[in-house]
Amino acid sequence: MTVAKGRRGVAMALAALVGVAAVAFVVHRVLAPAAVETPAHAAYPGAVTPAIGVVGRLPAAPLIVDGRLRVYAATRQVYADQPADSRNRVTPYWSYRRWPAEVSGVVADGTTVVSRWSDGKLVALDARTGRLAWQADGPEPAAGWTARRTGAGTVWAPPGLFLARAADGRTVLVAAGPERVAGFAFADGRRLWSADVDGGCRDEVATTSAGRLVAVDRCATPVAVEFRDVATGMPTTRLTPAGATADLTVTPVGCVSLRSRCRGLHAEGFADGAGRGWLVGAGEPVAAPALDQAGAELDGDRVVGTAGGVVTARSARTGEELWRRADLGAARILAVQPGRVHLLTEARDLVTLDPRTGAQRSRFRLEVGRDGIGWAPGLAYAGGGYVAVERLREPVAPDADDQRYFLMSEPVLLAAT
Repeated sequence: MTVAKGRRGVAMALAALVGVAAVAFVVHRVLAPAAVETPAHAAYPGAVTPAIGVVGRLPAAPLIVDGRLRVYAATRQVYADQPADSRNRVTPYWSYRRWPAEVSGVVADGTTVVSRWSDGKLVALDARTGRLAWQADGPEPAAGWTARRTGAGTVWAPPGLFLARAADGRTVLVAAGPERVAGFAFADGRRLWSADVDGGCRDEVATTSAGRLVAVDRCATPVAVEFRDVATGMPTTRLTPAGATADLTVTPVGCVSLRSRCRGLHAEGFADGAGRGWLVGAGEPVAAPALDQAGAELDGDRVVGTAGGVVTARSARTGEELWRRADLGAARILAVQPGRVHLLTEARDLVTLDPRTGAQRSRFRLEVGRDGIGWAPGLAYAGGGYVAVERLREPVAPDADDQRYFLMSEPVLLAAT
């Protein structure tokens, strides 16, 4: 009897151990860090020439890649669909997921898409296949997923993630965090340099067309705008604007894409309350009075701005008026891309102008179906001839939940200009 009881006790203990091991195995499989790559199974799509007008509406913010794909971001996923001019979001062409890290930002150049994650990992995917191209360990960002439901803040304005072109023509990826900033070769992920920084009193804001990283440095007095070579990480220039306060903010203008490869800067936060503007190139920043106006944009050496119902273009260096249009009413600049300035009128017409001449390239109502025009613009993006904009419910309530904040479940309009 005692032997039988002992055997039953041993059997029960073994069963308990097996159960614990099984639970541990399941927990490990579910919660352990993992990456899931779902590559494309269809051929890479051909380039499309979309008809001018509203393409469609989407639930998420697209990043146009190679004129063929739309890339999106979710909390723990980067994925693409195609073709670029599809009216609605469709089944993913490829997808990449990680757990438990969160997506912090996404950028693209050519056929390479790079995502940055909350653990600092940089993951490059071949847009043509969705397969891994390279991985690198970069500085951890200040936060992981910070965007709202559409993901626009992650793909249209990725925090601390920039592209640049070095003096030798190489594309460089710059990742900035609260403690460190580093540069990587975009082709293979090789780290080029790294520098410790104090993110509590400085902000990396853009890269310039001449291969410089721009940061606002409030760590010392006076406040300065610092320029750093993207290929080496070495500081090159330090601009200390007269009258700048600790509230100095810098906005890049004239960018090729996403605060990257920019030709000018506009600054606010001066003791006299006025703005300041500069052209930035290989040498010292050059004052550009036409960029002193907030909301103005830059294309080449032409500054386009709106005031009093008039759209004007001026020489960035001299301020001389080059052309004007007074037929668009109280239009605002919604987005820009090289060779195109996109304005939104009060009637929700999207008007695209040639910044060289002021000639109209296209004009149409930003409306689809029976959605109407009773909405306010949120974040906007322009690239590859496309324009996308979030539609917000009026009156805009920035602190409201996403259901109240956005107009509907598919708040993003995509248009071709």
